[in-house]
Amino acid sequence: MLNERIARNVGPSRIDIAYEERGDPARPSVLLVMGIAAQLVHWPLGFLDALVARDLHLVRFDNRDSGRSTHMHDAPPADLPAALRGDLSSASYTLSDMAADAVGLLDVLKIDAAHVVGASMGGAIAQTMAIEHPRRVRSLTSMMFTTGDMAVGQGHPETLKAIFGGPPARTREEVITRAVRAASIAGSPAYPTDPAEVAERAGIAFDRDHDEAAPARQGVATVASGDRTERLRALDVPALVLHGLADTLIDPSGGRATAAAIAGAELVLVEGMGHDIPRELWERIADHIAAVVRRGEERAR
Repeated sequence: MLNERIARNVGPSRIDIAYEERGDPARPSVLLVMGIAAQLVHWPLGFLDALVARDLHLVRFDNRDSGRSTHMHDAPPADLPAALRGDLSSASYTLSDMAADAVGLLDVLKIDAAHVVGASMGGAIAQTMAIEHPRRVRSLTSMMFTTGDMAVGQGHPETLKAIFGGPPARTREEVITRAVRAASIAGSPAYPTDPAEVAERAGIAFDRDHDEAAPARQGVATVASGDRTERLRALDVPALVLHGLADTLIDPSGGRATAAAIAGAELVLVEGMGHDIPRELWERIADHIAAVVRRGEERAR
């Protein structure tokens, strides 16, 4: 059951953020940050249960331009191909703005510092939070993403073409069909997710919101934010970098580069895991996150 709320006038941009809390607020707070075209509902419920069972307080939310948070409908059209060629003129915001949104949500919830867990583009937002708001990040977990260095972490051409090629999905049925297809291509080959689960989650997300222009705005924001490698080297925070060795959407070289850039980071590479969080790995991943949370809590004492 989703106990969703809307925080108003959040952060410097004064936007609305949809969020949900789970677990005991007296426990260490974990902020869960999702990726491009994903919503808070894309965190698997069983994975959330595994984290709560480890005495963690969870906050999951919709980034700007996703779900029921504010959408930048008045922004100029985002040109992702141009951005990848170096023309960043269509960027209407950056990862710094998205990180500031997340910090603003912590302000609303009166959370001084959180353990930040980011998946896919959410990993880049989490990294940016740690870089630009270090006092608000007690530990950092970056899952299945990269540093922004275009030499690492690039998607395999055949995967990118298969997932993003063709006309945009507009109807509920088209969106669900594309989500099931994407999961079969970019998901974990050793731990395939039931297509019915993927379809159900995609339908829930569609019913909450569908903005076909928003993923390009988020994508351009990610590209426009550039390479974080040198700034990651300056971090002094307990960090976990987790990446599937079968990830063809964000190549594992991105995870390796992220861990190499952060002093003392733990690198966990998982055989057979792709660009998702499969049921069979929920307990294992939750254990790793709980361990880095403990390290962050011990340091804060």
